[in-house]
Order: sequence, then C-alpha cells, then structure tokens
Amino acid sequence: MMQHITGIPRNQMVFSSLEDMILPDNPVRFVDAFVEALSIQTLGFKIQTLKTEGRPSFDTKLFLKIYLYGYLNGLRSSRKLQKECVRNIELQWLLCGIVPNYHSISDFRKQNPSGLKNLFKLFVSFLKDVDLIAGETIAIDGTKSRAHNSKKANFNQKKIDRHLAYIEEKTQEYLTDLDQNDLQDSSIKITKIQEKIERLKTNKIGYEVLQEKLKASGQPQISTTDQDARALLVQGVVVEISYNIQAAVDNKHNLVVATHTINRNDLNALGAIALEAKENLGVETFTVLVDKGYHNGREIAQCINHNITTIVAHPTPGTSKESVTQPDYLVAKFIYNKADDTYTCPQGEILRTTGRWHKKSGRTEQSGYQFKKYRTPSCKECPVKHLCTARPAGREIDRSEYASAVEENNKRYRENPQLYRTRQEINEHIFGTIKRQWGYNHTNLTGLEKVNGEHSLIMLVYNIKRTINILGVPDLIAKIKNWNTPYKAKACIVFITNYFRLCKDIIENELQFAA
Repeated sequence: MMQHITGIPRNQMVFSSLEDMILPDNPVRFVDAFVEALSIQTLGFKIQTLKTEGRPSFDTKLFLKIYLYGYLNGLRSSRKLQKECVRNIELQWLLCGIVPNYHSISDFRKQNPSGLKNLFKLFVSFLKDVDLIAGETIAIDGTKSRAHNSKKANFNQKKIDRHLAYIEEKTQEYLTDLDQNDLQDSSIKITKIQEKIERLKTNKIGYEVLQEKLKASGQPQISTTDQDARALLVQGVVVEISYNIQAAVDNKHNLVVATHTINRNDLNALGAIALEAKENLGVETFTVLVDKGYHNGREIAQCINHNITTIVAHPTPGTSKESVTQPDYLVAKFIYNKADDTYTCPQGEILRTTGRWHKKSGRTEQSGYQFKKYRTPSCKECPVKHLCTARPAGREIDRSEYASAVEENNKRYRENPQLYRTRQEINEHIFGTIKRQWGYNHTNLTGLEKVNGEHSLIMLVYNIKRTINILGVPDLIAKIKNWNTPYKAKACIVFITNYFRLCKDIIENELQFAA
C-alpha cells in the first residue's frame, strides 16, 4: 500500500487543448466575450495599423483583454502581466498563446485613457439596460489615491521660502569660514568651502526657478515629478500627495454609475460627479446622498437646477474662542422671511437689506459668490446684544445667493435621517474593497488624464466582478451577446475578420511546409 498520493510522471504526454482547461463559468470567458463584442475604435481606443515594413502589430483588443484580466486578478505591473502570459493557462487561452512585450502592454494603458473612460460608461449603460441599476438613489463619495510623487517633490511658497532661507544662512556660514581659513592660508579647506558655496548657488537657482513656475501657475502648490498631483488632506491632519477618486454608486446592487478623478478636495466636486451620473444613467431625476465634506451652496444649487434632489449632510457651524455669540443667537436661530426678504431675530426684531449684492472672493474665480447683508438699528438698544454680537453697530447677517438651495437641502436632510444613513452602506465598502482588499491605493501613472483612465479601469473591473457575483458568467455572457448597442462590433465584420485571419494562417502554414 502506497503511503502518499503520487502525481503523473513529468515526461508523460497529455493530449488536451487550452479550451478543455477553462471551465464554462470561468470569468476569463466573460473577458473574452465582452472585448470581442466591442467596437473599440468607436469607443476611442487607438488602433494599431499594419505598416508596410517590419513586424505586424498586435491587435489592440489583445491589450484590453490583458488589462481587464490583470486588474480582475490584482495584477497591474506590465512586467508581471508579461510573465503571466507565459505561465498562466487562463491568459494563454485568452490570448491564444500570444506573449506581448511588457513595454507594449504598458504603452496601451498610457495611450488610451479616454477609451478606458468610455468603456466604463458603456458598461454602466449595459447594467442599466439589464435592470441591475435602478437610477433612483445614488450615493456619492471620494477617496484619496497616492500619486507617483513624494512629499519632497511637492512645494508651496512657504516651503520654497524655508529652503531659500536655509541656503542663505548656510552661505553666510561658509563665507565666514572662508575668511577665517584665508587668514590661516589653509588652501585645502578653502577649496572645499568654495565647492559647497557653488553647490548652494546652484540649489538657490533651482528654487528660484521653481518659485517662478509656482507664481506663473496661479496655484498654491506645485509638484515636480507629477505636475498634476497635489497635497491633499487624507484623514485628520494627515496629508499625502494624492489624487481624489470620485464615485457615484447606485443603491440597488451597489454598482458604480459614474467616476472621475480630480486633484482637489471634495468641497467643489459635487456638481460634476452628479451631472456625470445623470448623463450615464440617462434619467430625468434621482436623489443623491452625500456627506458634509461636499456641502457647498453653489454645488447644491447646480444639482437642483439640473433636477437632481440633494441630501447633503449639514456641517456643524463652528464658533471661535473669541466669539461672544451664544448658541441661542447663532444664525440658524434667525428666521428668514422669503416674502419680504427679511430676517427675524430671536428677540423678534426685523433685519432688513438694502438689496445690494456684495462679492465674496474665493481661492479661484469659480469659488467666489455674491451675498446680501441684513441689519437692524434695534441692535443698539437690545438688552441681549452682548450675547449676540461683539460688533459695535450690531448684528449683521450675510445671505448667499445660494442660500435658498442650501435651506431646501438642509430641510430634506433633517426630514430623511433613515435614508441618509444608507449612504455608508451603499458606497463606503467599495473603496475598502478596492484599496484594502485589492491593494489599489496608489497609481504609478503620472498626469491627471492617465490617472483618470486607470481609475476608470479599476471601477469597471469592480462592476464586472460584482455583476459576475450577481448573474454568473454564462448568464452575463448571454446578456452581453444579446445586448443591442452601437458600440458593439458588427457580427459580419467579426466573421469576415476571423475568416481572413484563418485564411492567412493556412497560407502561412502551407508556405512553411513547402519551404
């Protein structure tokens, strides 16, 4: 009796095909069916054309299959993907044994960000058509993805000034040392000090050039490795050089319906991602659930103007230590009267406006807004003035041009606590899955456009994985084949292409046999 299970001898011949090794419910079969059904040129992918000389090029669909398979299985590196093409049975089946060079694999991802974004949107429309997306309640949130740029290679004016001050200080030290050694006639030390001074001069020129670039850009900071990357607040007081991935998620099956990447924080991001979701879904209206980091009057008003119902959490108003205003006299306690455009204070006095609009400037021209001032002369004789304001002339309230939209939103937020609580259930786990479980918490690409392309690919893969879990591979392939869209490859074209490819292979084999 044998003590252990034994395998087959390594020199034993086994007759089987790649097709026999891939089960019908293997996700790689969906990747193949999905890509083959696409008209990738219509989607905006760059097509490799046949040249008159040299080696024939690889089919662009080949690289799309590689990246879809790679990201589905946690493989992002083009060198690792090349290795997998050699040793991975699933990739051998998917690519019919072709092994592209890692450089060609890498170039595809860099050259096709717009194609990848369009492919994500196309898959969203497919999910809507097969009734996996309801398009009624959408949760929006963002997460930071570390950029390919270190903190040392990111500068603001304060940091540049600190470096220039240090250079000036060290230069003065070296000049003093130079004078002392000159008196002592120490030629070796003098030479070393002169070299250090020259190095400091070179560094100073570099920082001065960087300072000019920063001023010319009109931005508060500049990065040297990846010029689009920015220092963003990640959590608490932690700052990383990052990008900000925005995602809109449908509540039916927690599928992503819109995504794009920005290089700023969430405050001015709501309108763009909400409108993108509306465009991708093709619906007239929906309700959007968003946390307080997005609470911005202009963005909320933009959503309302496009028939999008917002429920954005209202941030708790802060008060400085120097403020004398007591809780009973905060702005929220003043009642606005829309009919006559006045405010009523807790003491029953009426605050009126002259109707003049004032301009509030922001960091950018877009972030500025207009507001009106409201005052009352009754403040001078008010017995509780010391509890309301430290302003000698009395209390003054500013009302933004977006105040009505904000008040409507805040009312909906107070009236729908149960609905708002579902926000975290809808979209928080998506970022946890992508960043913690898959390890996609950073990007190795540089430039906002390329990073957008990669993050669209990540969200597409997330949707594919989740859809496979819901429907299963065979059912999903059947739905893709029956789906009617102008972005699908025409059946006759696919047949003709495959026919000519088969004829070409037969002719080449006959020529080799004849030789």
